[in-house]
Amino acid sequence: MFDARRRVGAACLSALACASLLAGCGGASAGGTSDPTSAAQTTPIKNAVDPTHAVGAPGKWNGKLYGADLLVVGEQSLSPQLVKRIRSIRIGTGKHKVRGVAVDVPLSIGQFAMENHLYNVAAVDPSSYRDFTGQRSAAWQDQWNRVAGGEIAVADKLDGTIPVDKNGYVAIGSGGDTQNIHVGAWSPSTVLGVDAIVNEKWGQALGLEQANALLINTGYASPQQVRKQIEKINGDLSVTAMDAVARFGIDPKAVQNVQFVGSYSQAVGLYRYTAIGGGRVAPDPAWVAAHIETRVMPIIGAMTCNKVMFPQLEAALREIQARGLADKITNYAGCYNPRFIAGSTTLSNHAFGLAFDIDPAENARGTVGHMDPGVVQTFERWGFTWGGTWHYTDPMHFELNRIVQPG
Repeated sequence: MFDARRRVGAACLSALACASLLAGCGGASAGGTSDPTSAAQTTPIKNAVDPTHAVGAPGKWNGKLYGADLLVVGEQSLSPQLVKRIRSIRIGTGKHKVRGVAVDVPLSIGQFAMENHLYNVAAVDPSSYRDFTGQRSAAWQDQWNRVAGGEIAVADKLDGTIPVDKNGYVAIGSGGDTQNIHVGAWSPSTVLGVDAIVNEKWGQALGLEQANALLINTGYASPQQVRKQIEKINGDLSVTAMDAVARFGIDPKAVQNVQFVGSYSQAVGLYRYTAIGGGRVAPDPAWVAAHIETRVMPIIGAMTCNKVMFPQLEAALREIQARGLADKITNYAGCYNPRFIAGSTTLSNHAFGLAFDIDPAENARGTVGHMDPGVVQTFERWGFTWGGTWHYTDPMHFELNRIVQPG
């Protein structure tokens, strides 16, 4: 998935890979541009890689930096009245009252899934959001020019993990309903919980809920106290602490929202959950009742999965049976399992009931596995992706890639 040009780009630049098809490390390249301190590599917006999704140039950085203390996310766009109430919060008593919200920036945030990983994508105004990303990232003018020019900036920790094609494009969306966006930068610093950023025009094209989030710096006020006040104003909001303590994992007191872009939005809707320890999450019981069912499937028997997936799953298993390949599936290892991926705070697609595992003993993660090619071919034809082709292979794993209605 990563070609030689991309690796050359990573070697020839100090921190980030070459990004533009128009400029970068010696010409055409498939990675992101590099040195945040190098003004010579700045790409004017007039040479944007994607003019259709370009917005106005962000201009020179004003030098201001703000700590990201709270991230407020709503199910829908935050109304002007709600934002006004949040901004009016005061902490303390009498003459000692201080503003609870010193600085804030609105953004649109949603999720997309790739290879059993869930990523957060935010659509932002580059000129204001950059102030929350730390000195090195905020000062890197080329990064923000590229985001304004229609490219995507991805956290550099994901370089080599998130799938990028040989031309430097990443597919954002879900369930086969995706948009290809060129990676303009591997960002050296991102806001906690945000894996990738695009501009607001791309946010609209992706179908993100517009301005459904607010990134807040609380100034002299305690983030914990401000958070309590926001939750009093509207208890349905997800308010996540972004301070140093929260950086070691998801805040277990916060209700988290997942809103997919792409086809998964049909199968998942709004997924609300809390982390409950041991790598597990507790979804909203109403969501479970509306989306998760147990049905008896050919070959495997009883399976508990997302009900949207059952028609094409049953069709695939019946075809496997008809092809005389039923004996190639000997052990079913589960479907719906509300949890994070092992060793992470990233939701697995098992949490939504959109993935299932078979024959785990012979198909361990990181191996080639022994999955029968005919079984793989049949599942893929019926809209499932196989983990055996991923960067870090997971050959026991199949997950929904696109919605297919049996004829």
